[in-house]
Amino acid sequence: MKILVTGGLGFIGSHTVVELQNEGFDVVVVDNLSNSSINVLDGIEAITKKRPFFEEFDLREKPKVEAFFRKHQDIAGVIHFAASKAVGESVEAPLLYYENNLGVLVYILQELKKKGSSNFIFSSSCTVYGQADKMPITESAPIKPAESPYGNTKQVGEEIIRDTCRVNQGIHAIALRYFNPIGAHPSGKIGELPMGVPQNLVPFITQTGIGLREQLSVFGDDYPTEDGTCIRDYIHVVDLAKAHVRALQRLLEGKNESNYEVFNLGTGKGSSVLEVIQSFERVSGKKLNYKIVDRRPGDVVQAYADTTKANKVLGWKAKSTLDDAMRSAWEWEKIIRKS
Repeated sequence: MKILVTGGLGFIGSHTVVELQNEGFDVVVVDNLSNSSINVLDGIEAITKKRPFFEEFDLREKPKVEAFFRKHQDIAGVIHFAASKAVGESVEAPLLYYENNLGVLVYILQELKKKGSSNFIFSSSCTVYGQADKMPITESAPIKPAESPYGNTKQVGEEIIRDTCRVNQGIHAIALRYFNPIGAHPSGKIGELPMGVPQNLVPFITQTGIGLREQLSVFGDDYPTEDGTCIRDYIHVVDLAKAHVRALQRLLEGKNESNYEVFNLGTGKGSSVLEVIQSFERVSGKKLNYKIVDRRPGDVVQAYADTTKANKVLGWKAKSTLDDAMRSAWEWEKIIRKS
């Protein structure tokens, strides 16, 4: 079966392409390389011994999207990662985020509507919950007002898909709400490649550990948590990638209970910023240079998943520990600094 992976050379996308090819799927990747590298194709091929078919273009160009689907009429499913993803940048450039994250989604769904029958996996986020009232967070938790344009695009994106599925019964979709993906493939062939200054905690930690950054800032130690720092659910990217394959298989096998479903993807365990730093220090044997600074606007106090639904319904469970994920992230950091 041929599967389209948009943004398939990005961090989560590339790991998902690997898992799809390991399961025997034929993968077509579309990526505009705005936040990824063409060299990731080599990494995927080195791991799976198969090079995915690749087309480079910007999905915001509707005529190119239409031409692509005319050319590839045998696509059995789409996993949609292509989107801008930095919270801070979205605050500074909201129109870019609304165009890229919502316009592209509409164009793809329009093409799937033409097909009559299609399967669609959406890369969503726990940001849709905002600061949830209860921990752990279940899929039935209320959707709070978004803290950023990025978060809003995930909320509105889910609404667009749900409304589309309601009137187009041939479109079968699953929205996967991930918590905090970290780590790298154990082969050391692919991993996270942030452009410029990292927006996420773990690559900033590893870049500080290797000397690329002078110091890590910890935003606040006065939150109502055990050590005063924010708590998140950190999931190994390989575990996350495997969940996408399970979700796709669920749709392809017709096991979905409705044509729009939602699943949380996390470990079910929250870790504080200081616990993540301590994990890095354990696996690397290095002391990290960090300092406590003022809180950062928009940060929720804590967010970690109730994964019961994904565990029972998808038959998927995260297997890697925080130390496993941090070790792979550190090994990846050392490899890319040597290359």
